[in-house]
Amino acid sequence: MASEIELVDVTKHYPGAPAPAVESVSMTIPAGETVVFVGPSGCGKTTTMRMINRLIEPTSGRITIDGEDTRSLDPDRLRRGIGYAIQQAGLFPHMTVGQNVATVPGLLGWSRAKVAERVDEMLDLVGLDPAEHRDRYPRQLSGGQQQRVGVARALAADPPVLLMDEPFGAVDPITRGNLQDELMRLQAELRKTIVFVTHDFDEAVKLGDRIAVLGDRSRVLQYDTPEAILANPADDTVAGFVGAGASLKQLTLLRVREVELGQVTTASVTDDAAELERKLAGARRGFALLLDARGRPVSWVHARNPRQPRPVGDSVSLRSTLRDALEAILTEGGTAVVTGGRGEYVGVVEIGTVMAAVQQLREEHTGVAG
Repeated sequence: MASEIELVDVTKHYPGAPAPAVESVSMTIPAGETVVFVGPSGCGKTTTMRMINRLIEPTSGRITIDGEDTRSLDPDRLRRGIGYAIQQAGLFPHMTVGQNVATVPGLLGWSRAKVAERVDEMLDLVGLDPAEHRDRYPRQLSGGQQQRVGVARALAADPPVLLMDEPFGAVDPITRGNLQDELMRLQAELRKTIVFVTHDFDEAVKLGDRIAVLGDRSRVLQYDTPEAILANPADDTVAGFVGAGASLKQLTLLRVREVELGQVTTASVTDDAAELERKLAGARRGFALLLDARGRPVSWVHARNPRQPRPVGDSVSLRSTLRDALEAILTEGGTAVVTGGRGEYVGVVEIGTVMAAVQQLREEHTGVAG
């Protein structure tokens, strides 16, 4: 279930301000797509997004969801049909994780049994074990876990529209990449209409089906697919957002699942010393990847020093971009482990694979081989 959103000449002028915060914004956000608003701080992108669920009332213009004018709806009813996730999760600190996720279903009058079932379903959906996290308080969670709960809460009542205001801006880069991957996984499964605000152009390219590059007063400088904006920026301001290293940004358009993965020798953490030595002896490069009982990567072990395993650092998922893979490869020293939907080992991606992809992208965009 998803809804088309249309903005027609939407303006917000605060009393006493010399100029509008948002002026005459028009765009159509297709049902089931992720549209990212990107622009400099203070350009009005968050104000524009908040006018969709009337947390900020437009001064003029029209916003419709599936053809229905939002001004004709009761604001509370409107907001209960729109998921909303913000930076630092915005969880209620005095409520448990389960109570936070149950907020909107409870307001909608769902039965206690249905709410409890939905809470567990949503926590599982965002990768948190319900039994382990349901009764915890936000302060007992990491930043990344809090953001996952925030997304679970925003999706709990199955809204057709999800608004996300820099939801991953306050976490470290590795956690941010993991949360982005998780959002893409969820969107592939749920196909919501998502409006996502960020100031990070790389994040916009990674997540967006379309990107709206906004200038002063939310003037739409370019509204197109990431591929089109990277290839043909509309003007110098948009080109400034794209910035240097367009080839590297092109890597954000390619996913790890689109390249051929390599394989390394694997062993189990339960293997005894003799079995591990046998596997290392047959390993082509003299090392093996240790996996836990569920097939998840734990550590690297080398034939020269089998009793001193090195923990696996940055890994990437099949949904990660080749840009993510390149960063992990540089951190890990030439090889990045790739995991599947449940964190299980599926292969490795190496620097040569990424460089070949860069070369191919360059040839495709210049039309010149070599």
